[in-house]
Amino acid sequence: MSSTKATLRKRSHRVRKSLRRNENTRARLSVYRSSQNIYAQIIDDTKGVTLVAASTLDKDLKGKLQSGSTISAAGEVGKLIASKAIAAGVKEVVFDRGAFVYHGRIRALAEAAREGGLNF
Repeated sequence: MSSTKATLRKRSHRVRKSLRRNENTRARLSVYRSSQNIYAQIIDDTKGVTLVAASTLDKDLKGKLQSGSTISAAGEVGKLIASKAIAAGVKEVVFDRGAFVYHGRIRALAEAAREGGLNF
């Protein structure tokens, strides 16, 4: 029997492998969800640099949110990452959900980022 960590690691590797196969030189919007917060980064894999990052722990959002583990909080992070990315000159990304299912908070973050102006 495999452990939960091993299962999550296998799933994230499978997702990233398909992203590498289909990637054109776009930056990658990577999402991590913990039980308390949600984090998003836009990463340039050709240079190995994080261009923009946002989370529910940011000063801009921490005072506004009651909890970092809600769908509305994930939507706010999506809007924030989109605005920061556009300010940094990034408009097209590849969405990397990692080991997480595209549902709930992950989906809310992705939809808010799309509404904010990111294309993926």
